[in-house]
Amino acid sequence: MRVSFDIGGTFTDLVLLDEETGRAWLGKCLTTYEDFSKAIEQGIREVLEAAGQPSTAIDRGVVGATTLVTNALIERRGAKTALVTTRGFGDTLEIGREWRYDLYDQQLMLPDPLVEKELRFEVTERLYADGSTHTPVDLDELALIADKLADLGVESVAVCLLHSYTNAAHEEEVARVLADRLGSIPITLSGHLVPVIREYERTVTTVANAYVRPVAGEHFRDIERALERLGLDEPLLLMQSNGGVITTETARQYPLRLLESGPAAGAIGAAYVGAQLGLTRLMAFDMGGTTAKVCIIENGEPSVASNFEVGRVHRLKPGSGLPVTMPVVDMLEIGAGGGSIAALDALGLLKVGPHSAGSRPGPAGYGRGGDRPTVTDADIVLGYLDPDYFLGGRMSLDVDASRRAMVDHLGSAFGDDPLAAAAGVVRVVDEHMALAMQVHATERGHDPRSFTMIAFGGAAPLHAARVARTLGLSHVVIPSAAGVLSATGLLVAPPLVEVSRTRLTELADWTPEIASTVFEPLEQQASDELGTPVDHFDYALDMRYLGQGFEIEVPVDRTDTPEAYLEKFGVHYQRIYGTRPDYDRAEVVTWRVRAYGVFSKPSEVRTVSPAGTASEARRSRTIWFPETGLVDAPVLRMLEQSPGTSIVGPAIFQLPESTAVIGPGDLAELDDFGNLHITIDLSSTTAAAIGIAEVGA
Repeated sequence: MRVSFDIGGTFTDLVLLDEETGRAWLGKCLTTYEDFSKAIEQGIREVLEAAGQPSTAIDRGVVGATTLVTNALIERRGAKTALVTTRGFGDTLEIGREWRYDLYDQQLMLPDPLVEKELRFEVTERLYADGSTHTPVDLDELALIADKLADLGVESVAVCLLHSYTNAAHEEEVARVLADRLGSIPITLSGHLVPVIREYERTVTTVANAYVRPVAGEHFRDIERALERLGLDEPLLLMQSNGGVITTETARQYPLRLLESGPAAGAIGAAYVGAQLGLTRLMAFDMGGTTAKVCIIENGEPSVASNFEVGRVHRLKPGSGLPVTMPVVDMLEIGAGGGSIAALDALGLLKVGPHSAGSRPGPAGYGRGGDRPTVTDADIVLGYLDPDYFLGGRMSLDVDASRRAMVDHLGSAFGDDPLAAAAGVVRVVDEHMALAMQVHATERGHDPRSFTMIAFGGAAPLHAARVARTLGLSHVVIPSAAGVLSATGLLVAPPLVEVSRTRLTELADWTPEIASTVFEPLEQQASDELGTPVDHFDYALDMRYLGQGFEIEVPVDRTDTPEAYLEKFGVHYQRIYGTRPDYDRAEVVTWRVRAYGVFSKPSEVRTVSPAGTASEARRSRTIWFPETGLVDAPVLRMLEQSPGTSIVGPAIFQLPESTAVIGPGDLAELDDFGNLHITIDLSSTTAAAIGIAEVGA
């Protein structure tokens, strides 16, 4: 048996899988912020008890995803970190890109550097751009820096020298001197972590890894101790942002690779469900309490980007955060979640998000002191959420509090009608998400109407059908484990390490030896970090036309010729930008290798219905839809239904961790795996024509 956990902001999700039968037991515990391992320990005990199994039944590595790295960077709860850099480059963190993410914002704010000025040290040394030495490292100067670092009590050190992406020898020399003086204090070298061009991004990435390294190491040790208390003698494995699993040994050295581990696991889970169903073009839609995330999946693989921003001053404004150069599943973040707060602006117009009520105090309907109307409150007022079956009945919802919040804060625009206000909130947030998804897909050269939507997370199944209708997308799938799909994704993710190195190479100067010279060391590095036998390697190049400032990633074969490189680059360029220049001078900027470990993917994951839920007769409740107004709709417990069960909406399917809303005219049907398929009735255009003023009629 295998077990996984996903530490989220509110809940820690767990899945226990019997690989022989494919049966899966799901668990959900409140996240314990004082010690994340407590929720993991409690959750594993609960799923083992539900399965009637001892801890010794778990005979494979325990796989986890965590928000600790992201939270440490956003909340500035990392280690006291110093930066050692080339003389003259100590202010790189302050200078940044030298451009404004909002040209007309006179009060524009940028994120504070992770290392304050007093902890940035410059050392005399210099490499040429080709990696040869211009000025050797001044060892006497470096010894004085080491003494200062020791006196200041730094807990971690980042070393980022100019042009070290071509040659890490100077950084390695610096590390040896610092280690002799500082002992066991971790030292992160940019030439090992992220040997790619762009000085600012490389410096930020190196500093961020150093900043979280000590706290991440202690976090991993806490989890390992919890597993020992459970009597588990299996290794801890951790999900990376690129959708692959690594050992704790590698994660301790490069914890920044775990930056988006939870969302990446969700995308892997969605890809697994799609592969089970024979679906190759997917739009993964994950909506939780604070944000919604969207990921494009083609041919069973989520798209992966080479950079990401963390800790944005303005969450939805690119450029307002810290740029991290690290492989990450390419996701769009939308400021719309269950906790997103609705309000009227100065003109009396309805706005939803990006501010969130979080889990405490949370939506008004949680009954924990919150009084601001949120998306969840709107779902409660419209009848979509069962106040007696939230989280499978473990938490009750206060309908009257949700209605009061709508009237008190939005009533002036909706005639003090809570139903009209709630309908307005849902319509605004659904339209906002649909527009963002359309832009995300179009910018990547895709027509969203050609995709199947996989909706998961606590809130996505509530809104998926309406968003799909707005997009013109006809097929939605709600997985049987929709509420904990990220934890499911952890169990089907392969061991994977991606490494890269910049070596500028114009195709006109290409020789067969160049590819071997770059790829072979990368293959060896990836194999060493993987910690398990290699199954196969994948290769990619970041390419651009000569004279361009940025590049795109192009998958290639190890034995490709430069002509093949150019052709594949041209095809990808045309798909993204809609045109292909009549120009054949192109260059390779960065070379990438992905090493996949030997892995036996579970053939089936079938959710087990929780004990004690067996079944009452089919129920109904009054629900509002724009096409019908208030209407009685059947309510079904999804895990208790037989394969082949079908119904034409309006209807509700309830899961212990989520709820799926089926719109009028939409066809919902359960497959043999327990997943719910919704065929959207695209002939109905009534919803778009109905005005909010008519809602209360």
